[in-house]
Amino acid sequence: MANRRDSRIEPSFEGPPRAKSQTGLSVSEEDRVVPSNRKASAKRKSSKGKSARGRRGGSGRGLFGVLGRLVYWCFVLAIWGGIAVAGVVVYYGAKMPAATTWSIPDRAPNIKIVSADGQLLANRGMSGGEAVGLHEMSPYIPEAVIAIEDRRFYSHFGVDPIGLSRAMVTNLAGGHFSQGGSTLTQQLAKNLFLKPDRTLERKVQEVLLALWLEHKHTKDQILEMYLNRVYFGSGAYGVEAASRRYFGKSARDVTLSEAALLAGLLKAPSRLSPARDPKAAEERSQLVLAAMREEGKISEKELKTALSAPATRSPSYWTGSENYVADTIMEELPDLIGDVRGDIVIDSTVDLNLQKLAEQSIRRLIDDSGKKLNVTQGALVSIDDSGAVRAMVGGYDYSTSQFDRASEARRQPGSAFKPFVYMAALEAGRTPDSVRNDAPIKIGNWTPDNYGGKYFGKVTLATALAKSLNSVAAQLTMEVGPNAVVEAAHRMGIQSDLLANTSIALGTSEVTPLELTSAYVPFANGGYKPDIHFIRRVTTADGKVLYDSAGGSAPRVIKPEIVGMMNSMMTGTVEVGTAKKAAFAWPSAGKTGTSQNSRDAWFVGYTANLTTGVWFGNDDGTAMKKVTGGALPAQAWHEFMVAAHEGVPVRPLPGTWKSTPPDTIVPDDIPSADNNQPAPVPSASVGQQAPTVQASAPARPAPVRAARPAQTVDADGFDMPADNGTTASVGHPVPPGSVGGPLKKKRTSILDILGGG
Repeated sequence: MANRRDSRIEPSFEGPPRAKSQTGLSVSEEDRVVPSNRKASAKRKSSKGKSARGRRGGSGRGLFGVLGRLVYWCFVLAIWGGIAVAGVVVYYGAKMPAATTWSIPDRAPNIKIVSADGQLLANRGMSGGEAVGLHEMSPYIPEAVIAIEDRRFYSHFGVDPIGLSRAMVTNLAGGHFSQGGSTLTQQLAKNLFLKPDRTLERKVQEVLLALWLEHKHTKDQILEMYLNRVYFGSGAYGVEAASRRYFGKSARDVTLSEAALLAGLLKAPSRLSPARDPKAAEERSQLVLAAMREEGKISEKELKTALSAPATRSPSYWTGSENYVADTIMEELPDLIGDVRGDIVIDSTVDLNLQKLAEQSIRRLIDDSGKKLNVTQGALVSIDDSGAVRAMVGGYDYSTSQFDRASEARRQPGSAFKPFVYMAALEAGRTPDSVRNDAPIKIGNWTPDNYGGKYFGKVTLATALAKSLNSVAAQLTMEVGPNAVVEAAHRMGIQSDLLANTSIALGTSEVTPLELTSAYVPFANGGYKPDIHFIRRVTTADGKVLYDSAGGSAPRVIKPEIVGMMNSMMTGTVEVGTAKKAAFAWPSAGKTGTSQNSRDAWFVGYTANLTTGVWFGNDDGTAMKKVTGGALPAQAWHEFMVAAHEGVPVRPLPGTWKSTPPDTIVPDDIPSADNNQPAPVPSASVGQQAPTVQASAPARPAPVRAARPAQTVDADGFDMPADNGTTASVGHPVPPGSVGGPLKKKRTSILDILGGG
């Protein structure tokens, strides 16, 4: 052992690199903890090796590297996209009720609308025909629907990725939305549970509900539910109702060509209805037949036989102007009772007999004179003193156009707007006997000329209104100020925006027939503004009252003496003025109106019983051939009012007014004709108790839209150039509960005497 310790050999780095010690222990330079320049040398060698390998295969490795990175990032993006989609699904899915509460809803309730005299006015709602089993109905019906709407119905899981992708590509290529990707299951889910909004939330929920339907029901059950609930146009829900509606037979007996027509309606039920456009319905059905042949559902012989079947027009499901009233009632109903959860009966204010009379008058005049005078449309509204709408015709033919011109079309009223100008002037202290000089005038840049340059010189306000003299109306507007005229019109019931400029005197701001007629009602009932309503009462099928309009009061909006003055003046319009064709046995009053180039012709008149407004024109605004308010509108008004008042005791118009002797001058403030400063308007305040009248449903607010700029109008045969000046506009003032006040103190001046006031 001692010898071993004495012969210990220490490690040495001095020897040859590869020499081995006798004991087998050796350490070379490479074994040093901190090598010298060996690593740098090794790196250079490695770099040379890599460079050589790169020269041999560098190009191939670079291409694969780019592709690899592309695949990698696509994969990453797909993961994040999936996470985002999942997040959206979870978010919108969380907003839905728990799946345990989902169930197939019962059919929608039926809404029965009856007239004031108990006659059926309309049936609305989604009640359809009886449910027909898939095995009972004609086999052509499901085959046609699947061929045109969802060819992979029996193979997909509720959502069709192929169909959805195809629809996306088609829409992107076309640059607009032309195809949907919804399956029949998705359409059923939408119809059963969702509103028809085109939103991401609705689409996500539709997909979730479709998956639930596929899980809970078989394909045949889903198809059967779909066919018994889907809308086929013309008020028909379900194949049984549609088959009886269009073909007068059960869905069990439908032929191939008829089944193709039904399936074709699903794309656009209202537009493609054979009751509306038989040619379009036939063209669509031919596409369905071609799809069925392509899918092998029918033979070539069956295709040729079906294509040879002629297109026929089905009778319109909803005909008659009473459906304009029904549409309006359906719009108002949610505000009165909320959601309809069961069958209900609506007692309306409309008298069906009067409604038919109004429709017949409008249609007869257009049939007789439409081509000759270039008139295609007309509207009529009749309202009683309590604000109840007794008749409303929204157009020539409901079955061809459901647009309601009575409540939705805004047109220039022309001189039919002038009563509000004269009313504002009377409230400012003028009287019907006040005299103005009907002569050419200039107000700023505006020169309201009378037609043909004909003027009448000094006339009373009563004569000026009866003859619809433009220069006098313009003078009065400048005296009281356009804002006072706008305030008076809004107070009376006009709801549309009105431009407070000088040309408003001649009716350049647009209004609907319904609101213009309603604004005349206070003249007829003594100065009170009732709520305009169509609904008297709403009850359930077992008689429970959900809404009742009985009781209530209406605010006074005109002083009694002003009512008397206005009725005295507007009686002259019917007796000796522009509406002599409207006169009949009852005391009546009103005002005609004609807009530029006879684009619109109006007459709004009233008795102590009814206020009725009539409009004629064209939807595209083209001019009629010299039709004025004293022509067709006055004739239609006369026909309707004579029939409506048959057997009713005669009543005088409210209010009284005694004209002063003709040699008496009634002085008041008359500014110069070209003075742009309006006279001050006295504050309005009276404290009169409003009479109790029938309470009303809240009036449907007219959509607000700025009126078109003032333009040349032809007011009952008088031309009026455009107002090029700048004037202020006003908003909608809140109608006060009482108005009027003491007459303005009169002052005699040289200007008064010269002007004849």
